[in-house]
Amino acid sequence: MKYIDYPPVWLVAFLIIAWVQGTHYPMGLSFGPVWADLLGGLLVGGGLLLMALAVMEFYKHKTTLIPRQDSSSSIQSGIFKRSRNPIYLGDLLVLIGLILYWDAPLAMPLIPIFLWVIEKRFILGEEKHLRETYRLEFAKYQQKVRRWV
Repeated sequence: MKYIDYPPVWLVAFLIIAWVQGTHYPMGLSFGPVWADLLGGLLVGGGLLLMALAVMEFYKHKTTLIPRQDSSSSIQSGIFKRSRNPIYLGDLLVLIGLILYWDAPLAMPLIPIFLWVIEKRFILGEEKHLRETYRLEFAKYQQKVRRWV
């Protein structure tokens, strides 16, 4: 399990469920014609942009972006001035965007479930590590910047 327990794997699993619901089990439900496609595309694009900005900060600070590995620095610049978890926020936006784009309204409950899984499996442990490693620096950062937005 540890070899597949990474956030992108969880995102893909949730996306597969949403796609199957939208494609094979629409149940006569729909978000509507064009607006869902447009909003879905904007959310996916925004999510990918957030992820790219965050990855650039990881490379700039020469630290790992792989969960559960010890970081070599606490990133508080760039997109991390706005969100403590821009990659996870980007994942969430991609999930919401594709649920809209695939016209999968019955997949909407996947959104809070995905948030819960990501928070329990990754965020809480990462924040614990940062709190223990960077004590005062992370405490100040945590007061200034919210977990999501």
